[in-house]
Amino acid sequence: MKSIFLSHEQLFEKPLPVFQRFGTLAPPTDLALLTCRDDGFLTETGTGINYYLAGDGCVDRFGRENPCAVCAIRPAFQLEAGEEALLKPVPLQKDTAAAGPAGEARVVPVLFGTYPTAALDASLQDLAMKRFREGTLRETGQQITIRGEKHSLYRLGAKRILALSPEEGNANGYVQLSDGSVVSEGDLVFLECRPVRWLWDEKNALLVAGQALFGGCSREEAAAYLAGSFRDELLSDEDEGLPSAGESWHISSHTELSLIRAYVEANVPVFIHGLSGDGKSDRVREIDPQALDIELVNETPETINGRAVYNEALDQIIDIKPAWLVRLERLCEDGQLHILFFDELTNATKQTQSVIFKIVLERFVNNRWSLPQNARIVAAGNDRSESTAAHDLAEPLFGRFAHIYIRTVVDNWMPWAVRKGINPCVMEFLANNHIYLRTPFTGTAGYADPRRWEMVSRVLDLSGNDFSLLEPIVGPEVSDAFLRFFRAREELTAIGDYSDSEIASMSVPRRYQMAQQCLLLAAARPEEAEKLVARLGAEYVAWFHYMLRRRQELLA
Repeated sequence: MKSIFLSHEQLFEKPLPVFQRFGTLAPPTDLALLTCRDDGFLTETGTGINYYLAGDGCVDRFGRENPCAVCAIRPAFQLEAGEEALLKPVPLQKDTAAAGPAGEARVVPVLFGTYPTAALDASLQDLAMKRFREGTLRETGQQITIRGEKHSLYRLGAKRILALSPEEGNANGYVQLSDGSVVSEGDLVFLECRPVRWLWDEKNALLVAGQALFGGCSREEAAAYLAGSFRDELLSDEDEGLPSAGESWHISSHTELSLIRAYVEANVPVFIHGLSGDGKSDRVREIDPQALDIELVNETPETINGRAVYNEALDQIIDIKPAWLVRLERLCEDGQLHILFFDELTNATKQTQSVIFKIVLERFVNNRWSLPQNARIVAAGNDRSESTAAHDLAEPLFGRFAHIYIRTVVDNWMPWAVRKGINPCVMEFLANNHIYLRTPFTGTAGYADPRRWEMVSRVLDLSGNDFSLLEPIVGPEVSDAFLRFFRAREELTAIGDYSDSEIASMSVPRRYQMAQQCLLLAAARPEEAEKLVARLGAEYVAWFHYMLRRRQELLA
């Protein structure tokens, strides 16, 4: 594993796949913010760093020549065969190699080593400071090189932390950290060692840090550190001095889907709250496409528990196993985890809810038949504020679930729409008009929600984009806005010039709008459109190519 500096060509002129996919902008860690002498721009945008290049060059964040003597350092390693085994996949994240056009080089996020990248939150800062001043903050015996000097690592509970003061001479006289907090020269800040996220270019055996990790070094000092003790410090024994396994803990970042999956795998019943059309059942299907769905609004205690019938020949009452349980048992014969999905639980009668409570509590049906060991329980329902037919869950039943509240917005709906093949017109409209993803139900006209936009997609696909069919589904106001949008888009003739900093500050809906404008010009100026959409990010590249493909299918 060899530390390298990249060339101007690899970064900007003919960018390597890692920069084509993720761009050259990299946000600085809190350590980089504290160790770099801020030029008044670095902390303002949170994305600007200069680059030391192969040779003696130095360029700014846009690739322009810059005589800057001290940069924030974004390390890069050239790996030898077999060293990729040291890399760990990012937890709960699908392989992003599937994104992007066919034949594109494989670039995936990975974890490698730990480093003091993020400041502790305010309460832990106070605790660390108190123990530091008392002399009770325990040293680990490990050190990290910062600005050419060795600094001790301490232990605060299960965390390895570092104490550091901001670099002197910053443009504003203070440093604003990534969480928005502000520290001044002379203040002591405690940073936590966290797993470092990298971008792994498999084809070129190149590992590039996802952030600028540190600063305060000249090019020569940075080269010596990266080629020397940096790798050892990155891979220092992070388990040294940890409490026993039962006492250690961590906090991870989860999406709604990853939360549901985590509880399903742990065999904790899950209740999904959300508005009608928010995609509660779709999320369950993403985890288990074969999930057994029971709509409780149509069920009674007898259909859930099974029926009791009189056997005249035996002169006795015989319990008949419910049909849904038979299907679940057959489904679970493959040994995989499968979800028993109780939909519309809040719309079930109190008697039916009582039956479900027994199943959730005891995993037995009618006190006779047990659920398969690999069956997992998930339920969903609407709140009383949305449905007059909904009932509050009784406290004992409510207490048997982990409760996850989902909210579908354009930001998380659009990637799902790409996967599901939603009509391009629907996606273009909502990418630019996110307020119309959901409109109020009036009881007198159509209205919009994620489920109803899927209905619109099916109608447009089958009718060849007959926009006159929208109003009965989404109502006159949304239908009119839809028509006005597509009339206005024909007047768009240019996509304009945008700096990297302008693109970095764009919201998700605005980026989809930019991708849609690129789509309009793809036929006339394909290279310009491709170049701009690539700067928006991998998600928008996937959207752009999906839309191009659908458009070609419609014209065929």
